[in-house]
Amino acid sequence: MPSPPIKRALVSVSDKSGLTEFAQGLVAAGVEIFSTGGTRKHLQEAGIPVQDISEYTGFPEMMDGRLKTLHPKVFGGILCRHDHPEDMKALEEHAIRTFELVVVNLYPFEATVAKPDVTRAEAIEKIDIGGPSLVRAAAKNHAFTTIATSPGQYGMILNEIRQRGATTLQLREKLAAEAFAHTARYDQAIAAYFAGQTAEGDFPGTLGLGFHRKAVLRYGENPHQQAALYQRTEPAGPNLVGAHQLHGKELSYNNYLDLDSALEIVRGFTEPAASVIKHNNPCGAAVADTLADALRKAMAGDPVSAFGSVLGLNRPVDAATAEVLTEPGLFVEAIIAPDFTPEALHILTTRPKWKANVRLMRVGPLDGARERWAYRFIDGGLLMQEADIQPDREEDWKVATQTPPTAAQMGDLRFAWAVVRHVKSNAIVICKDRMLLGAGAGQMSRVDATEIALNKAGERAAGAVLGSDAFFPFPDSIQRAAAAGIAAVIQPGGSKKDADVIAACNEHNLPMIFTGRRHFKH
Repeated sequence: MPSPPIKRALVSVSDKSGLTEFAQGLVAAGVEIFSTGGTRKHLQEAGIPVQDISEYTGFPEMMDGRLKTLHPKVFGGILCRHDHPEDMKALEEHAIRTFELVVVNLYPFEATVAKPDVTRAEAIEKIDIGGPSLVRAAAKNHAFTTIATSPGQYGMILNEIRQRGATTLQLREKLAAEAFAHTARYDQAIAAYFAGQTAEGDFPGTLGLGFHRKAVLRYGENPHQQAALYQRTEPAGPNLVGAHQLHGKELSYNNYLDLDSALEIVRGFTEPAASVIKHNNPCGAAVADTLADALRKAMAGDPVSAFGSVLGLNRPVDAATAEVLTEPGLFVEAIIAPDFTPEALHILTTRPKWKANVRLMRVGPLDGARERWAYRFIDGGLLMQEADIQPDREEDWKVATQTPPTAAQMGDLRFAWAVVRHVKSNAIVICKDRMLLGAGAGQMSRVDATEIALNKAGERAAGAVLGSDAFFPFPDSIQRAAAAGIAAVIQPGGSKKDADVIAACNEHNLPMIFTGRRHFKH
């Protein structure tokens, strides 16, 4: 059966964005509009002819608007199957009109419960009943009924009505899928609210996470794995998934992982900062007075590993910073930054040999809210924890050794402590002049991580500082660090062998800070 012509629309929305223009287009196309309460008043004030749904059903709105559209003369007109003679006969017998278009979006429940002073009664009144029922009915009967749940859909619906007087089945199927996702997210938000009322601490009894697919990727971590990118329905603050790609080919699965890590490092610094990521670990990081200097220092930390890396920057990329990347021998896969100046864009997209492929991601200002929670999927479920984003209280730090750090050493120790939390544990970093010289990442033994970091730093380790994400179980790493010329150490402390570790530092006149907080990253 061909798509039925759209003769009649039921319109009842909370979000009235774009509604006037849409309704005007419907009327111009010969569509008769029925509406309720506030929506009807909005359309009437705009001079749009509209019929009151209560007059049609013969049943008034009541209970402060709780009961409006829940009536057989409404749902029969939405759910009828136009190719079933019995359905059409029932409409005729009961004087039910067809509704080929339903335009509904729901009470703003999430916005209401997000208010800090919202009461339970206020929240309950924002639980929509008729709206989800209308949406689900229209979506169920999408073979004949078109459902609109977002102002962003109005244009495509109106275009098809203007062209053919009806919508295509392909569009109705798409809109139905979006409608069911819309009501699912809505119910999920309600469930999360009520679960939060009886949560154990900050953890609800039932966890609902809303995501929608943003892209299907070329492949996953490896070419034989399929992959896709999903975006949080309600993301917190500036983030990679919401960033705008200004240049370059499609991002890969691994690009997303590395860019996220690169951004996470630099957003923790107030000074101009740059990070260089390879295989989801920093091989370079630095802060400086200018972004260009920070990038130059970060790239110099481990130039061999930096080839083919991903960069994170916490300031808009200017021409001077872009010029650093035109130096011979440099090649990067992608860059994420708050913004890029026109001059920087011109340089990065015309001058380097790798100009055609470099991905440039603009994330916007980094001063917005951040996601409080971190999730890790495991077989059969997931783990949820607070994200490790809180700055450490330096007033809780203490000098554990006889010799305190110098002012210059303290600057490097702060930097090392800010970086080591982003390195996979067991993690050791070697830093000097607020620059990462070597990292030992993901080792089963802390002494192995120390050896790797010192080997990366080489002769530059002399006079540098060492940061460890967790305590030293034995003094062996301290002995190795002292032999390489390390000048100061920062670590959480808390080992049964702390006394031995402190004694080893005192033996070599090495200042050591205990922070009292561990930063494992598994």
